[in-house]
Amino acid sequence: MKFTAAISALCIASAAAFSPAASVGRSTALFNSPFDGPSLQYTGGTDPNNKNYVKLTDALQEADTERRKAKEAAEARERAAEIRREERQKKIDYMNNMPDTEPAGTVDEFMFKEGVQDQLDKLDNDLVGLIPVKQRVKEIAALLVLDKMRRKLGFETSVPSLHMSFTGAPGTGKTTVAVRMGQILAKMGYSRRGHVVLATRDDLVGQYVGHTAPKTKEMIKKAMGGLLLVDEAYYLYNASNDRDYGQESIEILLNVMENNQDDLVVAVAGYKDRMDKFFSYIPGMMSRIGNHIDFPNYSADELVAISEVMARDLEYDIDPAAYGTFKDYISRRMELPYFSNARTVRNAMDRARMNAAIRTFEKYAINGENGGVCTVDDLKSIRAEDFQVLVDDIVNADASKRIFA
Repeated sequence: MKFTAAISALCIASAAAFSPAASVGRSTALFNSPFDGPSLQYTGGTDPNNKNYVKLTDALQEADTERRKAKEAAEARERAAEIRREERQKKIDYMNNMPDTEPAGTVDEFMFKEGVQDQLDKLDNDLVGLIPVKQRVKEIAALLVLDKMRRKLGFETSVPSLHMSFTGAPGTGKTTVAVRMGQILAKMGYSRRGHVVLATRDDLVGQYVGHTAPKTKEMIKKAMGGLLLVDEAYYLYNASNDRDYGQESIEILLNVMENNQDDLVVAVAGYKDRMDKFFSYIPGMMSRIGNHIDFPNYSADELVAISEVMARDLEYDIDPAAYGTFKDYISRRMELPYFSNARTVRNAMDRARMNAAIRTFEKYAINGENGGVCTVDDLKSIRAEDFQVLVDDIVNADASKRIFA
């Protein structure tokens, strides 16, 4: 009986403990749950003047707008892709149905129409000799002309690698050829302006940290739309100094050559042996240059012909008997140090003109011949004696000073 009474009392106590009233008191006293209470109740209502309601409405509208814009952008991309596919298919059908005999126009028509032949003719007139160089330039011009003819018919084309390397001794016409190439590229539509910007290490490399990049980028900016000719490019790299600033300039040039080849042609120039060594240090430069042109030295006869061209451009007449004397001077000068091909000829022509002026001045101004009145022939004539002065300088100079002849 006592055991039964105890069990009954325990059941009554348990029922009382879990009754609703006891549960509320125990929950408040023991648990104090953070999920109970008014924090889970939305009391904002739908009143437009309620700030919470307005913020929620704006957020929903903004989300809808973003979704709509994203959907419209995706549809626009899909339409553009579809248009490209249709145009591509039309082009394929056109090319498949086009007979192989479809006329594209004559090569001569494109050469003259675009002004390319005119530039090649000027190259022939301005530069004596250099047959391999002229041939290489004509090959590049032929590629550009045929590429444009292919475009006319709708063939797939890509801008060829037009970066160049000019190697050779001083005075062999590297700058002149670069100018002509810039003009040819402009005529063919491969460069916007066709101008040539000449740069050296001093133009590209700074003297202190942070100075090189702005200088290099400024020269690149000037050359954009044309051709940048870096003369004696091997001076940009100093193998004996890992901290030389020239490396930074080279890295910028390499990046531009790779990413801006459709708007800038970079040509590097210098002595062949030094340029070969430079390329061995900078293989990235070598791989980005598709046209390597070597400029040979002029022969004595070609240098004499160059003097004739210079005289013609300056409206001078060289006496036929004077050419032998000038060739004698050139042959002797070629054996001396610091010979510079056409530049040496130009310096010799300047001295010959000065000698002719001195001769004419003494004859008419000092000696008073013909009453001091000289003729047109006197003003235009260069004679053998004017070149003989140069020969005498070489013959009579001391061996240690003959480099100044």
